[in-house]
Amino acid sequence: MLEYIQSGQITLSQDFHTMKATYHDPCNYGRKSEKAFGYGYYEEGRIITKECCADFQDMEPNREFNYCCGAGGGAWALPYNAERIFYGRVKARQIEDTGAELVIAPCHNCRDQLMKSLNKEFDLGIEVKYLWELVADSLVVPGQEVEADKETAE
Repeated sequence: MLEYIQSGQITLSQDFHTMKATYHDPCNYGRKSEKAFGYGYYEEGRIITKECCADFQDMEPNREFNYCCGAGGGAWALPYNAERIFYGRVKARQIEDTGAELVIAPCHNCRDQLMKSLNKEFDLGIEVKYLWELVADSLVVPGQEVEADKETAE
């Protein structure tokens, strides 16, 4: 996605997501990738999120020092709800501290944990989206703004 954005193959707008947003660093995309492949994907998701959201607040700590959401290691798929909530409490506090209403979570386990577990357990009141979902929402379709202008003129 980043390549498409940077090359101009797709254009994004910040108009769709106006609420404060933050980005969750998945353990698999960051620390695990860094350990296994020598490169952690920390910046790509942030760059894309900032292209879609004008009001961005990073969590502290972040990148390789960010906290796990509590669903890592396959815990989301296993019957460890109490443990997921316990370990996820730190992530819930991190999110609250940003004041974000929208959390971008590229990993499916992280997204489910944040949306279906921590959001309810800690009454976070957040919207959680995949990174691809954020991009799809923010796409500027060529000609779309022209059609909107025609409707306004009529």
